[in-house]
Amino acid sequence: MSANTHSAATSAPAITLTIAGSEATGGAGAQADLKTFQELGTYGIAALTCIVSFDPKDNWNHRFVPVEAQVIGDQLEAIQTAYDLTTVKIGMLGTPATIDTVAKALQSQEWTNIVLDPVLICKGQEPGAALDTDQALKAQILPLATFVTPNHFESMSLSGMDSIESVEDLQEAARRIHEASGAVVLAKGGVRLEGDDAVDVFYDGQTMEVLRAPKVGDVAVSGAGCTLAAAITAELAKGATPLEAAKTAKAFVTEGIRNRVSSHTPFDALWQGNAGNGPAL
Repeated sequence: MSANTHSAATSAPAITLTIAGSEATGGAGAQADLKTFQELGTYGIAALTCIVSFDPKDNWNHRFVPVEAQVIGDQLEAIQTAYDLTTVKIGMLGTPATIDTVAKALQSQEWTNIVLDPVLICKGQEPGAALDTDQALKAQILPLATFVTPNHFESMSLSGMDSIESVEDLQEAARRIHEASGAVVLAKGGVRLEGDDAVDVFYDGQTMEVLRAPKVGDVAVSGAGCTLAAAITAELAKGATPLEAAKTAKAFVTEGIRNRVSSHTPFDALWQGNAGNGPAL
């Protein structure tokens, strides 16, 4: 190996894979993940599981088209053969067939970090199909995860709690989810809980820490959840501890919400650029 080749190899960035859907307006899904990976200094790769496009003629509701399971499997075969992967983020999967394909791909190798953003409600699907997907996700993907980032609704679903109204409730949810899955948990309160702060709860079985940042507005921003999980993924790939990764990711998302991008949609999108280089308003 030449000196130049050796230098290039030793300075190569960490590689991060997202298995997620494409969101056509660019605010969430694989698009948000790849922008986050790039901004945080990792080499991002995406395997697409579905195509989501909002329908401007129908109140911007979701249109959901799954990618065929064979095509998903082909993407993952190419990716896993091309790279020595240790870190992956799982986003929207969308169907039981997709979940089965992804689970088999995950089980085909060893991983250091499997970060699951547990998208339980796949808008655009019939309720029965969504329920089947939720159950498959809990049965096949959640047990493989090393880190899980449920939002307010997902925290209730995964913990079995009827409501989460306080920080104490969110802590209990995080505890239950960790006990059920064995994964590190960052349960997101976001703007759903009362108070001036957006509150998330970190729990790894030993450390319970409440992460706070002042709320930026009182409406959820598209891509915040995707970006948070992607930022955690990038930081873990670079060697951060789970708690360090959670803190860095929360700061990154808070800044991205502050520099949000508006459009003709009824929602804003998170800006993944750095704090000093926000979008022109």
